[in-house]
Amino acid sequence: MKLSRLTRREMLVNSAGLATARLMLRAGRLDALSLGSSHVAAHALGFKIGACDWTLGKRADPSALEMAKQLGLDGVQVDLGHQASDLPLRTPELQKKYLEMEKIQGVEMASLAIVALNEVPYKSDPRAEQWVADSIDVSKALGTHIVLVPFFGRGDLRGDKEGTDVVVRHLRWVAPKAEKAGVILGLESWLSAEQHRDILDRVGSPAVQVYYDLGNSHKQGYDIYKEIRFLGKNICEFHAKDYDDLYGKGTINFLEVRRAMDDIGYRGWIHIEGVKMPLGLEGSVRYDEEYLRSIFPRQT
Repeated sequence: MKLSRLTRREMLVNSAGLATARLMLRAGRLDALSLGSSHVAAHALGFKIGACDWTLGKRADPSALEMAKQLGLDGVQVDLGHQASDLPLRTPELQKKYLEMEKIQGVEMASLAIVALNEVPYKSDPRAEQWVADSIDVSKALGTHIVLVPFFGRGDLRGDKEGTDVVVRHLRWVAPKAEKAGVILGLESWLSAEQHRDILDRVGSPAVQVYYDLGNSHKQGYDIYKEIRFLGKNICEFHAKDYDDLYGKGTINFLEVRRAMDDIGYRGWIHIEGVKMPLGLEGSVRYDEEYLRSIFPRQT
């Protein structure tokens, strides 16, 4: 599915919104200079900025790659799809469409996600076990190496010792397959860094790591800058999110996030998972992407 062609009026509105966003960014760009000379060497390695396909309104839709290209993103985190459709990205037909679109647009499928696990919990539903196992095959087929395994909604693990024990057993069972395929299962939840580390220690596999969401952890009251340093190499990828406002205008200090990433040697993908969209979807994603670039420059 291709994006609809914008009218001249829509183009003017979008351009005006982007111009406003750029003006708003100037303070953030100046602040970024305060990182100091000790970070210059690290800049050379750089970062990649993507967005979740559900943030783009393109869940399990190959046209998300086309939209990402138009927005200046490096890539997209791709969801396996809706549970009602039995996670369509598991089919070779849809995988082929994604690979073709990736080649045409020149942007990457950075990682995968199984958003349906928030409604079909990994801790209690046999379908989820099969989906996680299948996601490893999908990841290998698409040339990605990380699968986000979320625990929100009905899958929430907070205060659920029994459910957490079940998840640990499931991960122990599936981890050898992930290791063999070179795929990492990234756990994202409302749990603290210490609680995540406990799960990782109990599973005991390098194929099971933490998918760290800045906004979710901050919302829970955790010290995200300390948590990043605590988890270190156990973090496989990041979601950028601020529940309060556009990036740089809310309560997440992305400069401190950058310093924490430098301390653990992280260089990789940071995905926009937008919550506040005051400039509209495209304008807000462009703003957030441009702000992030001022602190997390491209790979060179």
